[in-house]
Amino acid sequence: MAADRHVYRITGGVPLRGTVQASGAKNAVTKQLVATLLTDEPCVLHGVPRILEVDLVLGMLAELGTEVAWLDEHTVRVHTAQVTNTQLSAMYSGVNRIPILMMGPLLHRRGETVVPLPGGCTIGKRPIDFHLSGLSQMGADIVDSARSVKVSASRLTGAHVHLAFPSVGATENLLLAAVLAKGTTVISNAAVEPEIVDLVLMLQKMGALITIDTDRTIVVNGVTGLRGVEHRTVPDRIEIASFAAAAVATDGRIEVTGARQDHLITFLNVLHHIGGEFTETETGLAFFRSRPLTATDIETGVHPGFMTDWQQPITVLLTQAAGTSVVHETIYEDRFGYAEQLSRSMGAEIELTTRCLGATACRWHNRDFLHTAKISGPAPLKAADLVIPDLRAGFGYVLAALVAEGTSTISGTRYLERGYEEPMAKLTAVGARITTKPV
Repeated sequence: MAADRHVYRITGGVPLRGTVQASGAKNAVTKQLVATLLTDEPCVLHGVPRILEVDLVLGMLAELGTEVAWLDEHTVRVHTAQVTNTQLSAMYSGVNRIPILMMGPLLHRRGETVVPLPGGCTIGKRPIDFHLSGLSQMGADIVDSARSVKVSASRLTGAHVHLAFPSVGATENLLLAAVLAKGTTVISNAAVEPEIVDLVLMLQKMGALITIDTDRTIVVNGVTGLRGVEHRTVPDRIEIASFAAAAVATDGRIEVTGARQDHLITFLNVLHHIGGEFTETETGLAFFRSRPLTATDIETGVHPGFMTDWQQPITVLLTQAAGTSVVHETIYEDRFGYAEQLSRSMGAEIELTTRCLGATACRWHNRDFLHTAKISGPAPLKAADLVIPDLRAGFGYVLAALVAEGTSTISGTRYLERGYEEPMAKLTAVGARITTKPV
């Protein structure tokens, strides 16, 4: 990943008030860009956020032969008339997980591919066993090495793939492989996040035949070809929740244009328990504090549960709530690495434990992972110099700095800018005292 372009200097203690526009969802649009490889016709995507992750994916597509043209600030046209290269360069090894999702489309277009092993944020092992097992069941021949995976197939065929865990990435991978496979593919115990539904909607516009049943079963009837598409990606529910937490934590009021209540149901319930509230506006949702903040217990889970990517800003918000809160992380085993700096440098009272303190034992039960946090509050946070360890922790640190007394300096900003579009400009627009310093 590229180095930081700048550091942030944030002076806390200011209630944030105003309006921001929700960006398109990183976790949707990056997969939709991959899906355009399934057709040799042009595709136009609207609502594309200008973030580092999108730049990376467009760079990958260009290496494979895709023509890329920005039609306006948030609309991109991509056209892969021919796949001229089936192997991504080593520069993309360990950068993110997108190359793994290209296996199905490249098999359909060229019959083989070599993709680098995934990387991204350091939040757990995130193995790709589910991906490779499913493709193998569909007839792919797989040879893996230390840094890459070679996959080949004369034609993928439908299969019944049961996922041991409803993995978002594996579900997306199997969808992208199944739409042009011969016969019917059944994905049971599939993930059904809004971003996956949005991918299904785009594929359906392209001519795919996909059914989502009520029991986490996705049925795909393979077709012989897909056409070009014009599609607008869904708003980013992670960004929206981040600004909602910022409004409540600073005792301000932020309206997020484009925010969708149906994508935030579980988050809004938790926000209400803590003392936050929302109201519908003509163009989105507005978030604010309705009463003094109080502790609550949260357990992350697959959709429609509480999203793991909402956990970090909510954890920071809970440092300002009266009482002891529990946050039980069940998706990734190593997602509280950011808590040490909050406790050691800023004065947050966060205790991590390997025990499952949620309603039920999770898959990390009796294993040596600090996956549950006990947060005592309210704790007066003080400014500090912080280094962002991963994307979602990044906004957590920004939020902590917005609440803290004094001026904090935050580096590692490249991680935050992977997934948030102009985060400092948006925060400044609602009153945050922020300056950026080039590095």
